[in-house]
Amino acid sequence: MTIAQHKVATLHYTVVDVASGETIDSSEGGQPMTYLHGAQNIIPGLEQALEGKNVGDAFDVTIEPADAYGEYSEDRIQQVPVQAFEGVEQVEPGMAFTAQTEHGPVNLIVTEVNDDIVTVDANHPLAGKALAFSIKVEAVRDASEEELAHGHVHGEGGHQH
Repeated sequence: MTIAQHKVATLHYTVVDVASGETIDSSEGGQPMTYLHGAQNIIPGLEQALEGKNVGDAFDVTIEPADAYGEYSEDRIQQVPVQAFEGVEQVEPGMAFTAQTEHGPVNLIVTEVNDDIVTVDANHPLAGKALAFSIKVEAVRDASEEELAHGHVHGEGGHQH
């Protein structure tokens, strides 16, 4: 069976930051990843690269930032008063928060703390990075009606309700 719209694909993968050569994540020695193709559950460039692949296919692909987690944007860095972190005893660099905005929740990482000002970065941690994937397609099947309705995989290797 071929990976296409509304198919559930299971694959083993390793992803490496092209610039540093650092392995970011890998399913090696663990469970493969299972996702619903066409439901925007993975980065667009990887989904495009998987389109038309079959069980047993193994390949390498490099995904540029625009088709991964986007370009890094200085506009997504803000300075906010420490009072915005009410209830947090000690705000420190590296801490992650979710801010509720008029456009929905936004994930933030604290990058600097100076007296009463906290610098936060709303860029995805992998924004601006080209990513090299090594992929092996393990299985492909039709999605169930429930999976199609919910927009994600259910059961083993997928989402559990």
